[in-house]
Amino acid sequence: MPKFVIEREIPGLGASSPEELRAVSQKSNAVLDELNPHVQWIQSYVTDDTMYCVYIADDAELVREHARRGGFPADRVSRIRTIVDPTTAE
Repeated sequence: MPKFVIEREIPGLGASSPEELRAVSQKSNAVLDELNPHVQWIQSYVTDDTMYCVYIADDAELVREHARRGGFPADRVSRIRTIVDPTTAE
């Protein structure tokens, strides 16, 4: 399945409490259960005002559907074409 990076612009996100982030994660998981096995959340990175999420999904529209059902922004959904890391140089 293709892999995607989702950018979610959420002002002040970096100041969220662990409880707030847990609640968002629980909502995301509930929606993922509805869309299973077509969408899988790998992990997310929280910055001051943006969350970057990595998903595996059948297509980008399913990623957007997850966002709609969960009430999350999905400001940009980009398909990952390849991964580059330090081992790429070897």
